[in-house]
Amino acid sequence: MDVSKGNHQPDLENASNYNCSSDSLSDEPQCPPHTTEKKLMTRVDLRIIPFLSIMYLLAFLDRTNIANAKIYNMVEDLNLNGTKYNTALTIFFIPYILFEIPSNILLKKLRPHIWLSICLFLFGLITVCQGLVQSYSGLLATRFFLGLAETGMFPGCFYLIGMWYKRSEAQRRYSFFFSSTTLAGAFGGLLASAIGEMDGLRGYSGWRWIFILEGTLTCVVGIIFFFLLPDFVEDAKWLSEPERQYIKARLVSEQGKSGVEYHFGVADVLAVFKDPKIIIGGFMYFGLIVPAYGYAYFAPGIIKGYGYSTVSTQLHSVPPWAAAFVFAMVIAYISDKTRHRFAFTILPICVALAGFGILINVHHNTRLEYGALFLATMGCYSAMPVIVCWFNMNLGGHLRRSVGSAWQVSFGNIGGIIATYAFLSKDAPYYRPGYIICISFLCLSVISCVVYLIACLTQNRNRDRSVRDVGLTEWEKTKMGDGNPEYRYLI
Repeated sequence: MDVSKGNHQPDLENASNYNCSSDSLSDEPQCPPHTTEKKLMTRVDLRIIPFLSIMYLLAFLDRTNIANAKIYNMVEDLNLNGTKYNTALTIFFIPYILFEIPSNILLKKLRPHIWLSICLFLFGLITVCQGLVQSYSGLLATRFFLGLAETGMFPGCFYLIGMWYKRSEAQRRYSFFFSSTTLAGAFGGLLASAIGEMDGLRGYSGWRWIFILEGTLTCVVGIIFFFLLPDFVEDAKWLSEPERQYIKARLVSEQGKSGVEYHFGVADVLAVFKDPKIIIGGFMYFGLIVPAYGYAYFAPGIIKGYGYSTVSTQLHSVPPWAAAFVFAMVIAYISDKTRHRFAFTILPICVALAGFGILINVHHNTRLEYGALFLATMGCYSAMPVIVCWFNMNLGGHLRRSVGSAWQVSFGNIGGIIATYAFLSKDAPYYRPGYIICISFLCLSVISCVVYLIACLTQNRNRDRSVRDVGLTEWEKTKMGDGNPEYRYLI
């Protein structure tokens, strides 16, 4: 079924009124006289990034708080023997993977503030229900529907950010947004250490209160954010018409008229996958998801194995997440300043490899092992936003960016299924198989990044050598997105 009739051509005339002629992609659009670019983009930042970051922080918190709940007797209360806990983690990823692309299409059709706020409220409600389950089957059901409700959150937010910012300025915004996951990990440990003390209140165990209170918070924020979340540039009523046209023209000037909205059908969606770089982008992210989720879901158990008490375990889980946030922002800042991405994917991955290398070989030095957790967390959660930003911002236009971002996240999250079975209770306390799996997939990500770099360099050089003006109309260039001969990929 078509999303629309598929033959609607966008109005490119207004965007080109801001000195964005097709003859020169280097022409800079002129900012409206009543403001400056810096002031205008600061307004955009304050309206978009904080809200999306809070929303994803809550999503990641509700997704991974099961790791904190586990060490508060959830396993005993629900009789999660054997691999039942791992299966409960796995079932989350089934709908989460399958419905990424349909969700991004709905995001475009319903508008972001409607779709994302609905998702936010629903997964908050399901998290509350997770705190009320009485059996293993009930836990499986809530985890499945939690994955379904969260499916559009991450790719939808990345897609939305990509439709507001130029490629040269996007990394810091992407990393700040993505690093809300590290803040969620830090806050999750702090909240769990406090909420867990409510054990026995009104007859509920501490682990139930973790789900109930954190889920309730998410529901309240979901209702409020219905009125606050931003939409696409074209629908931003809090901007004047000249401001909207200027922001669109900024995208056009950098991306060669590939940042303007147009409608598409199913055939257009399928055509995106003819580009091998789309597939490679999925593997880049896939390789990092395994160690990232491996840490997120099993870090409290690993840390508790170092001999800490339950509350002390929760508190010791906070510093590695905080360090990862700082390191990710430093990497993002330097990456934007240098307008380079590849090196800043490889460097953090090497840091993560060093961390996992220590963990796999050192077993009787608690301080060194705990320090290695810092390296693993900092590396994984700093490389991931650079990889996603690099791939997404190299996709031109709504069609390729909406489909490509959803594909990368959905395929990549298959790694989440692998991660849930990487650290089994029978392998405690050394978890050697889990660390080997993490190292292997980090190497896969490195290889994928190198292949993607080569593909981008090759296409850029081929386009430099070919004739740029091949007689395409502005509509054809827009529909081609980054397939436009005038487009150059960021390295």
